[in-house]
Amino acid sequence: MKKLSIHLASLAITAWVGVLWAVGYLAVPVLFYTQPDKQLAGMLAGQMFTLVAYLGIVCGSYLLLQQIIASGRAVLRMTIFWIITVMLLCTLIILCGIQPLMENLKLEAMPLDVMQSPFSSQFKTLHGISSIIYLLQSLLGIFLVVKSPHVGK
Repeated sequence: MKKLSIHLASLAITAWVGVLWAVGYLAVPVLFYTQPDKQLAGMLAGQMFTLVAYLGIVCGSYLLLQQIIASGRAVLRMTIFWIITVMLLCTLIILCGIQPLMENLKLEAMPLDVMQSPFSSQFKTLHGISSIIYLLQSLLGIFLVVKSPHVGK
């Protein structure tokens, strides 16, 4: 059973970090480069990032639980536990904090595109903050992958 837990943790890390990088640094840039309708590209990118967040919540929650079960209270002294925790917090901040604010600005801007509205500077600021948090999460993902051979040990 312990081996299964470790294998599932490896899969969770692979899925979480892989989708962070694939969507954030491959799919979305290609989408904006190839899609002439930037409003449509933004909507599709937002949907992809929401799915990335849901996957992150599932994977991050499993990884935290697996770490706690494997290490008990000692988990609080483990770097990998804190990396997972911060990555999960980044996900929750973007999904539950920043994305709803951005959605509200889009709704308030209607019928205009938010980028052609008086709310464009607020939207750009929130987008910038979200991008920085996503980058931080992606960089922490590097450490998570590097530390992953030690998961559950």
